[in-house]
Amino acid sequence: MFKRIMKSYDYSIIITYILLCLFGLIMVYSASWSLAFRNDLVADYFYTRQLKNLILSFIIFIVFAIVPYKLFQRNKFLVPMVVGMIALLCMIFVLGHTSNNANSWFRIGTASLQPAEFAKVVVIIYMSAIYARKQNYIDDFNRGVLPPIIFLAFICFLIIIQPDLGTTFIIFFTGCCIIIASGMRLKTISKLIGIAAGLIAGFTLLVLIMPEQIREKIISPTRIGRLTGFQNPFHDIGKTGHQLVNSLYAIGSGGGFGQGLGQSVQKLGYLPEAHTDFIIAVIAEELGILGVMFVIGGLFFLIFKIALTGLRTSSPFGALVCYGTAGLFAIQSFINLGGASGLIPITGVTLPFISYGGSSLMVLSMLLGLIVNINMMERYKKKYPVLEK
Repeated sequence: MFKRIMKSYDYSIIITYILLCLFGLIMVYSASWSLAFRNDLVADYFYTRQLKNLILSFIIFIVFAIVPYKLFQRNKFLVPMVVGMIALLCMIFVLGHTSNNANSWFRIGTASLQPAEFAKVVVIIYMSAIYARKQNYIDDFNRGVLPPIIFLAFICFLIIIQPDLGTTFIIFFTGCCIIIASGMRLKTISKLIGIAAGLIAGFTLLVLIMPEQIREKIISPTRIGRLTGFQNPFHDIGKTGHQLVNSLYAIGSGGGFGQGLGQSVQKLGYLPEAHTDFIIAVIAEELGILGVMFVIGGLFFLIFKIALTGLRTSSPFGALVCYGTAGLFAIQSFINLGGASGLIPITGVTLPFISYGGSSLMVLSMLLGLIVNINMMERYKKKYPVLEK
């Protein structure tokens, strides 16, 4: 039995995951040692912390890859998960730690925990489970469509007022991926688009009538500058264009093979967040197009395999989890890469499996572990159909 299960795992997904994580760990060290020195820390300060995050993430990945995934759609798991997530997102406004003008973290000793990252897992599992149950009346607006939409909107509201625009966008569009894949008719989806437009207009109005102190956090001149500065970053290099200009310098100087591992100039105090949001710029500068293509190729392979698993899965819940996870990986990767290269505004989003950050790495490992689990179950049933019966 054990041997059959082990043979049913898709090791191409697991190997790609491990390679991306180890590559990210190397690049975190390369991109962060200069920052560590400037802050009177040991050179491997960020590397050591990320190594601990990586070990914990590997353990989480294994747990989610082993525990039968259908357990996660049961009410005894869903209810405490949803209630706990809402409680954490509310508590952040009382007990949270503010960094970069966002009240998004809990400080636990020297470690930090970002609840909004874990909301990604909760949204995917909850929406997938509920829509999987409602397949017989998926187009019934009040019973089939609305409950998960209300939950998604409330979670997005709690995160955007922290404010964390990047995570809000990711969670919102991930929810949209699950909705589109849920089996609703086009007419129902069109109705939802109209409601979404109304909610956005309503939220905009709500922001305008909020107390000035809260409103300035969400639509401060700095944030507006980050959203508009990508159009012409060289116009205001000293302020709104500073990050993007130095990112472009790094990317442009890498060429085909880069300046060599550890040889980035931009990480020496010129490029902020070099080990987190802009780590792809350091990769481009040090390893060139080859390094960038390794990252993009690995992420594309994972997204493709996740989507393919969804297509081959007989379980509606498993399929929706796959589509939601594929959407999240694709959206988050696009936002990070697009921001670092000037295609879209910078919103402060990590690059999956590569950037420094424990919460993000753990969440992505949870989701990929679930995918490996779903994939294994399907391969097992096809290899041993008699045993399954």
